Amino acid sequence: MSKLGVGIIGCGNISTSYLKLAPLFKSLDLRAVADINMSAARAKAEEFGVRAETVEDLLKASDIDVVVNLTIPDAHFAVTKAILQAGKHAYSEKPFVLSIDEGKELRDLAAAKGLRLGSAPDTFLGGAHQQARSLIDAGEIGRVIGGTAHVMNHGMEGWHPNPDFFYNPGGGPVLDLGPYYVTNLIQLVGPVKSVGALATTTFAERTIGNGDRKGETLTVKTPTNIHALLEFHNGATITLSASWDIWAHTHRNMEIYGETGSLIVPDPNFFGGTVEKAGEQGGFAPLDATDHPFGVTNLKDNAGNDRANYRCAGLADMATAIDEGRPHRCSLELALHAVDVMLSILKSSDERRMLDLTTTCDQPAALSPDEARALLA
Repeated sequence: MSKLGVGIIGCGNISTSYLKLAPLFKSLDLRAVADINMSAARAKAEEFGVRAETVEDLLKASDIDVVVNLTIPDAHFAVTKAILQAGKHAYSEKPFVLSIDEGKELRDLAAAKGLRLGSAPDTFLGGAHQQARSLIDAGEIGRVIGGTAHVMNHGMEGWHPNPDFFYNPGGGPVLDLGPYYVTNLIQLVGPVKSVGALATTTFAERTIGNGDRKGETLTVKTPTNIHALLEFHNGATITLSASWDIWAHTHRNMEIYGETGSLIVPDPNFFGGTVEKAGEQGGFAPLDATDHPFGVTNLKDNAGNDRANYRCAGLADMATAIDEGRPHRCSLELALHAVDVMLSILKSSDERRMLDLTTTCDQPAALSPDEARALLA
């Protein structure tokens, strides 16, 4: 297959992962980066041996087939729209958009131009999450009836040098970290039917604890402590807690309960980890890792932990799907449904009532070890 020429708009922290990991995948040839701050674009270009372009020039470049949108959430819609209008496929970081109407407009534009549109997160394609998916699909725990998901800590200001957007509308733990959890639940259980939630903002201000702005105070403009109940079309009910107001807790990241057994699923913010299973007699036992290549550790995080990181897997799957004429897994429909879930959670907390979802989607196709290997260079 031919490689797609890839460009990136947005040269912040997350761009490093894309630039480092894109060479792992045979369908991707990362050629140029752009940013409204040209010094940031030049620095990334020099570090990774690609071109630095203005945003306008990158969108005009004849050797760029797909553009990755790594801008801040507030800019996702406008930048993705500009990518599509330039006649290029688009792949966005999460959250895909900040309203359902924005998502529908991009869907219609992509369809009219015959272009693909995809969105992170792609961590659900990781080895551990696909192992959990295969167990559920094989009926190893029976029909899924319930579960829990918890993403709770004390926020980003302690380590991030510019955490402002985390605490503005479009940020917060539901829209920033929720996509990993909601998307993984959809791929494991199916689409969501309705949601109900309560939300609060415990701390009105946050103090930056790192970098040149250390000691500067931010005003919090979005809920930071959210507890929701998700009803799925298959009848399962799952609790989701997302908070940046918590100092410590003992909850597992994700538990899935079936009629004949239960699974503990590792943090969907990452590709790897250990799945644990319990049967009708109870007692969880760790399962051996499968031979899925996206579960193999390939780096250490800032705390020195071994991690599997295959960011760009969703982008590579989209590029391959274009070549093969099949649906891609990190699809517009999946991303829009996840956004609908998250926005409905926030709206439910405002209105203090259950809300029915206005979108749905198919579960993305499972990604087998052989299919994952076929994506790699």
